[in-house]
Amino acid sequence: MDTVLPILPGLSRPAILARVATTPGKSAEAVVRRSRGRPSVPVEKIVATALQIVDEQGADALSMRTLAQRMDSGTATLYRHFANRAELVAQVIDLVYGSVEVDIERLRAMSWQEAIKAAAQAMFDSLREHANVAPLFVDQFPVGPNAMVQRERLIALLLDNGFAPKLAARSYATLAHYVLGFVAQLEGRTTATETGDTRPPTQFGGALLPAGHHLGAAGDCDAVVEAEVALMLGHAAPVRRI
Repeated sequence: MDTVLPILPGLSRPAILARVATTPGKSAEAVVRRSRGRPSVPVEKIVATALQIVDEQGADALSMRTLAQRMDSGTATLYRHFANRAELVAQVIDLVYGSVEVDIERLRAMSWQEAIKAAAQAMFDSLREHANVAPLFVDQFPVGPNAMVQRERLIALLLDNGFAPKLAARSYATLAHYVLGFVAQLEGRTTATETGDTRPPTQFGGALLPAGHHLGAAGDCDAVVEAEVALMLGHAAPVRRI
C-alpha cells in the first residue's frame, strides 16, 4: 500500500496526511498525535499527586509506576523531571514543608522561647496532616527550598536572641528532629490500629505499668509537644552563648 512517506516527494503536508489517512483503522490526526508522544506534565502536578498517594496509601505505596498509573501517564513522562524515586521523594518532602505556616514577624515580637514553641507547633501541625510522609525522612534530609527557608528563618531568630551560630544550628536541628520523631510515632500508632494492635500504651504483656499511666493519659498531642519543647528549651537557655 502506498502510504510510506519517503516515497511521496513533492507532495504538500495536507496531501501526505490524506495518503496516511488511507491506512485502515487509523486517521491522520491519530498518527500525528502518536508521533508527538505524551504531553509534558507540570512538575507541581506530579509532586502533588505523589503526596496524595502517600497520604492515602502510605510511603511504601509511592513508586514511579504507581504514580504514572494514577496520572494516567507513562513512567517516561516522570523520568523527564526526576532521575529516580529519591529525587521525587525530596520534592514531596519539600512540598510538605511548604505548607508550614510560620509568621516570622509575629515570632520576632515574642520571646525566643515562645517563638520556638510556636514554630514547633506550626511544624507539627503541618506534618501531622501528612503523617504518612514521616518514613520518607529516613533516607532524605530536607534540603528543598521550602525546608531551607524555614531553617534559615528560625536559626536567624535564635542568632538575634544571643545564640552562638553553632548552638543555633544545633538547636534548630534538635527541634526539627524532635517534631519529626513525634509525627513518626503518630504514624506508627495509626499503623498499629490498622493492624488490630489497639492495646493502650500503659499495658505490656497484660501488666499495668504505673509510671506509664501518665504517658497514656497524655492523649492531647498538642499538649505533649508543648511540654517537651519547653523541656528542651529549658536546657538550651543556660548555654545559648556557647
